[in-house]
Amino acid sequence: MLILNGKEVAKEVRSSLAPRVVSFVKEKGRSPHLSVVIVGDDPASHIYVKNKKLACESVGMTSTIHALPSSTTQQELNDHITALNQDDHVDGILVQFPLPQHLNSEEVLNLLSSEKDADGLTYSSLGYFFAGKPVVQPCTPAGVMTMLKHYKVPVEGMRAVVVGRSNIVGKPMAQLLTEANATVTVCHSKTKDLSEITRQADLVIVAAGKARMLGKDDFKKDAIVVDVGMHRGGPAGKLCGDVRFEELEGWVQAATPVPGGVGPMTIATLLQNTCLLAEKRAGLR
Repeated sequence: MLILNGKEVAKEVRSSLAPRVVSFVKEKGRSPHLSVVIVGDDPASHIYVKNKKLACESVGMTSTIHALPSSTTQQELNDHITALNQDDHVDGILVQFPLPQHLNSEEVLNLLSSEKDADGLTYSSLGYFFAGKPVVQPCTPAGVMTMLKHYKVPVEGMRAVVVGRSNIVGKPMAQLLTEANATVTVCHSKTKDLSEITRQADLVIVAAGKARMLGKDDFKKDAIVVDVGMHRGGPAGKLCGDVRFEELEGWVQAATPVPGGVGPMTIATLLQNTCLLAEKRAGLR
């Protein structure tokens, strides 16, 4: 079984970004700047945010973390985002989800400037994306496509199944696979006989949000499996995905591990998006 190593591919993406960052600094006298807003004390979210900051710094970009207390009101969060929208030295903004329950994610996405939408998740960004004219692409699906291209997976003509239909992963993932000329089926929590469908697929992208949901018997021999999930519900309390990875050896052709698969690609794409937004705002693209 081929391990689709997101860490290695992400290194190549970051290497390709470094010269663009250098050019931007020469032109503008500063580096591209990503601001990350996080509300509350969720440990996993704080780890993700820290990793994003370190990744930015690894290619010479600037990243600022705005850590707001869990008591932050909707108006306070909105005011903070508005200030970042208006800050000319900020090129990309990312709001770390999930937000505390008392805060409205839709209101945040409506407020965030599409010119600084590093995650590609505002309604304006998604509208351009689904119209085939993206400004930036949603990070996780775009990262998956970059990884598949790196490993020369022949997506064109494949029967692909996406398990999950969120705006963050499932829907844009199906769109990118369709644009790559795969024949795509989208499954979700209401799908009947899910395994019957996934077992017909050459390529399965699993973004169900349920730990260790699928295993060997859910995939056909020599399928390619991409696991987008990330949970702390694995054996001995380790990180795991939506797929029981240990069952796949000797059965599927290739698969992503968790951690070390899709996660690094999501962050690498975030850096690409931020750099692209910075270049566009500066008139360099």
